Amino acid sequence: MKRRAPISPRPGAGAPRTARPAGRGLAAALTLAAGLHLGAGPGLAPTAAQAETLTGRPMATATATETREDAATLVADSIRLAPGDVLLAEGAVEVFYRGNHLTAESIRYDGKTDRIFVTGPLRLTEPGAEGAVILADQAEMSTDLRDGLLTGARMVLAREMQLAAATISRVSGRYTDLNRVVASSCRICADNPTPLWEIRADRLRHDTEKRQLLFDGAEFRALGLPIARIPHLRMPDPTVKRMTGFLTPSFRTTSGLGTGVKLPYFIVLGDHRDLTLTPYVSSDGMTTMGFRYRAATHSGLYAIEGALSRDDLIADTTRGYLFAQGRFALPDGFSLGLDLQLASDRSYLLDYGISDADRLWSGITLERVRRTELTWARLGQVYTMREGESNDLEPVQAVDAHKIRVFRPALIGGELEFDLSAHAHRRPSDLDVAGRDMARLGFSAQWRRNALLPGGILAAGLFDVTGNIYRIGQDSRYDETVSQTVPAAGVELRWPWVRQAGSAALVIEPVAQLLWSDTTRPRVPNEDSLLVEFDEGDLFSFSRFPGEDAREGGTRANLGISFTRFDAAGWSLGMTAGRVVRARAQAGFGTGSGLSGVQSDWLLAAHFASAGGLAVSNRALISGDFGDVTRNELRVAWSPGDDRSLSAGYLWMKPDLSEGRPSATSELTLDTTWRLSAGWSGRFASRYDFDAGRAARAGLGLRYENECVTLDLSLSRRYTSSTSVRPETDFGVSVALAGFGAGENRARRVCTR
Repeated sequence: MKRRAPISPRPGAGAPRTARPAGRGLAAALTLAAGLHLGAGPGLAPTAAQAETLTGRPMATATATETREDAATLVADSIRLAPGDVLLAEGAVEVFYRGNHLTAESIRYDGKTDRIFVTGPLRLTEPGAEGAVILADQAEMSTDLRDGLLTGARMVLAREMQLAAATISRVSGRYTDLNRVVASSCRICADNPTPLWEIRADRLRHDTEKRQLLFDGAEFRALGLPIARIPHLRMPDPTVKRMTGFLTPSFRTTSGLGTGVKLPYFIVLGDHRDLTLTPYVSSDGMTTMGFRYRAATHSGLYAIEGALSRDDLIADTTRGYLFAQGRFALPDGFSLGLDLQLASDRSYLLDYGISDADRLWSGITLERVRRTELTWARLGQVYTMREGESNDLEPVQAVDAHKIRVFRPALIGGELEFDLSAHAHRRPSDLDVAGRDMARLGFSAQWRRNALLPGGILAAGLFDVTGNIYRIGQDSRYDETVSQTVPAAGVELRWPWVRQAGSAALVIEPVAQLLWSDTTRPRVPNEDSLLVEFDEGDLFSFSRFPGEDAREGGTRANLGISFTRFDAAGWSLGMTAGRVVRARAQAGFGTGSGLSGVQSDWLLAAHFASAGGLAVSNRALISGDFGDVTRNELRVAWSPGDDRSLSAGYLWMKPDLSEGRPSATSELTLDTTWRLSAGWSGRFASRYDFDAGRAARAGLGLRYENECVTLDLSLSRRYTSSTSVRPETDFGVSVALAGFGAGENRARRVCTR
């Protein structure tokens, strides 16, 4: 039976505690375990003289309580004293001291040399969740386990990096020296003992304070084959999250820039700041220096990144970009956002794989969200790089603000939403009409009160009023100051029918709205309501214009019916049909919106979701006689598990000059990922333009990942072209080794035997 030999009684037991010799808690535990607290027979407990002989220091009685961290505990099948000031612990020995846990077959303590000799197989686990684990055949160590020599040893760092060595020396509790060492984070299988990669070195020192691995005479091998020899190599150990040094390089080949390599260098500037410098050099003579600076403050964080390049795509020109973003918490629940986006030209962002954006916004945002209140403001400038758009003639400088409050007035009941808004924009041009500037201050109030009628009919009274004051400049077609107020009112009836059909629940809900809005409003330029969406979300709305410059008016009825089935097997099906019927046609809606004319197109929508991860949705706008399709959008998503997924969409829209669409849009998008085998996964993405008769973009990716390595291969092709953008093919390679620096959890390979 195992016996436990604590160095002292439990705290609070009331008995005086016997002090260990200063700095030798483990030695005292080995000494006292011989009989002081084991209830052994007379003569086994060491006398004070024996204790002095064994430990080298006189035994004393403590006047202060010993800390729990300094206490040592020894567990063994047998513990005995031997001639020559030697103590032996044998049989399933366990030692607990200052967070260290040592297990072995036997331990011999030599009181004359104050050393511990351990016979293995032994296992030493250091303190902490990420403490190193050392396995060895035998060891000679100091009594505090900080120094010693271990033979036939292996060490595991943070349960990730494995180090095998002929000998392991522990020095001053800080350094661990390994001789003739092999390092790898790959799992070694009996049927294939050669790791995917390994580093063999003459000597390795692990600095536990700086958390670094220092290799001397290192040789890197892949699949057992020597790849490179490096005289001196410094790497972070697996517990490091941030440390100055090189990051994983990546290789990229493009038709415009040739073959190049990116070698990022990470610099720690403090606990809350860092800088990454990324030189990028290609075979075509292109040179780029990129950077990213990150910082965290007591109120938020911000990041600045950019690059400068010299290449042959635009001769004798320095190209580049600068992006900055910050988010900060302000007093009273407000948050502040800062954004800066600058680029020398649109093609730069595409050529260097930075972004597909063709409009860059820079500015500040301020917001606060509460349960019944929203405060939001934005001030900034847009820089357009689109073909056919001019930064002088577009409203690139703009400010927007909203203050929204929700009330539940006791006097009239229901819910009242109040929105105070402001907007202004400016065109740099001084031309009349083309350089129009405008400012608007407005408000809106919407009130709704529901009532339950006999038969389960849900009725609602609706009221809406909006008012705006416009200041219009540099456009002689409009008055300089225009004010308008548009009241609206209506009623709504909903009659939900619910039925239980076996294991399924069926819900059918017809909805009818009758609305009226004033149409006598002064004419103002329409700047914010040019693109209109007609879908289930705004079928029952006072106005389907997205902004304030245009509002629906007159008498109209919004009609619709929905059907939903929820099945206990886990699948659901929903369908919606509706349209808008007006007393008179509404101006401002283009033919491609589906809302022009006295009667709108039919809105038909359906969605299906299965328990197996399949989701299908379709929305269509069809003319009143069902003879023409104005718009159709189909989306399919399938994700049966973590090993594969599919996302596809098809969009068709008829031409509409009022929305800037001179020809029909017919486009297919596809994005799919799949798991090929253990560790291997692939991805394919494409966007095909049927109107142009070619793909706009296509990409293929291949990834291999296990516990010790990640390999990424990518191939993409951009087919679009213009005066500033050229078609381009891009091929990229990236290899990352696990075990150097902290990383995410990875799947481990399974050995066949």
